Amino acid sequence: MPDSTLIQSPLHDRHVALGAKFGEFGGWSMPLEYPTGVLKEHSTVRSSVGIFDVSHLGKLLVTGPGAAAYVNATLSNDLARIAPGAAQYSLCCDEQTGGIVDDVIVYLHSDARVLLVPNAANTAEVERRLEAGAPEGVQIGNHHTEYAVLAVQGPQSDAVLSAVGLPVGHAYMTFVESDFQDAGVVVCRSGYSGERGYELIVGNAAAGALWDALLVAGEEFSMVACGLGARDTLRTEMGYPLHGQDITIDVTPNQARLGWAVGWSKEAFWGREALLAEKESGPKRLLRGLVAVGRGIPRPGMLVSLVADVPLAEITSGTFSPTLKKGIGLALIPTMVNPDAEVGVDVRGRREIFQLVRPPFVETSVRDS
Repeated sequence: MPDSTLIQSPLHDRHVALGAKFGEFGGWSMPLEYPTGVLKEHSTVRSSVGIFDVSHLGKLLVTGPGAAAYVNATLSNDLARIAPGAAQYSLCCDEQTGGIVDDVIVYLHSDARVLLVPNAANTAEVERRLEAGAPEGVQIGNHHTEYAVLAVQGPQSDAVLSAVGLPVGHAYMTFVESDFQDAGVVVCRSGYSGERGYELIVGNAAAGALWDALLVAGEEFSMVACGLGARDTLRTEMGYPLHGQDITIDVTPNQARLGWAVGWSKEAFWGREALLAEKESGPKRLLRGLVAVGRGIPRPGMLVSLVADVPLAEITSGTFSPTLKKGIGLALIPTMVNPDAEVGVDVRGRREIFQLVRPPFVETSVRDS
C-alpha cells in the first residue's frame, strides 16, 4: 500500500502508468527506477537523453526591495558574480559552525526577485533561517508544492526541447523564461548528471502536458524516463555531493572541496568567520573519491582504512559506476593521508583495495557550448 502521508508529484499517475518503483525522498513519493532499469537509464543519459521528474526539490521565492542583497548576505556564493537571468550554486551554512545546512540553486531574476531551489528535506529549515533574519519588506514565499521540476539531460537534450518549442543553446547556468501551451516555463541550462541538459520549472497544471510532449519528442532519440536511482549513479560519477550523505551540518565547504562556491571577499554570509578561520588553519579532512582496484563496490557507511582494522573514515556515497564498470565512492578522508594513496574498504567483511582520486570519475560534458 502506498504511504498516504507522502507528498506526490503532479506527475505521479504518469509514473505509475510507466511502471515506476517508488521511494521516499524528503517526504515525497518519487520514482526510483522504471522497468528499463537503472543501468539502461544511466547509459541513455550519457549517450543520448533522459527525462527526470525532480519535483520534490524545494522552491522558495525571495521578493521585495533588497531581496537579492539579503540572499547575498546570507548564502555563501557571491551573487555579484552573476547578472539577472543567471543561476548559481550556493550553500546555506550555519552561522556559528559554518556547517552546510543545505546546498541550493539560486535563480537571480532581479534585485527584487530571487528563486531558491533547495533539497526537499531541507526546504523548511532553509525557509526558517531566511525568515528569521529577513529585513522589513523582504518576503520568503514557500511554493514547494505548486511547481513541477523536470530535468532533460544528455547530449540530445537540445533537440528534444527544440521539438516542443522551448528555447535552447543559452550558456551554462543561465535561464530563459518561456512558455508551453500558454503556461510559463523557466528553462535553465543546469542539471545533476554531468551531461549537457536543462531543468524546467513549470506550474503543476501544465506539468503533465509538458512531460507527455517531451516523451513524444524524445522517441526519435530513444529517450527514457529516468528515476532517482540513475540520478544518483550519474551524480556520483561526477563527484557531485549529496546533502545528507557527503555534506551535512557537520561538514563545511572547506572539507567538501566547495570553496569555489564561497564568496570569500564578501563582507557577510552565514558562517563566514568560522569558515575563514578553518580555511586559514586548513581543514582536517577532505571529501575524496575512491575507485576500486578490484571488484569491490562501496556503499555508504562502509569503513575506510589505511591499515586493516584501523578506520579512517566511512564511505559517504558509493555505487557501481555503469560507465567505468567498477566501484566508486566518496569519503571524508583525513588530510594526513596521501591524496593518491591506496586504502582498504570493508565490503561485507572483505578488505577491498581502492585508489584515492580527485573526482570527477568520468569526463564531463556539462559545460559544452
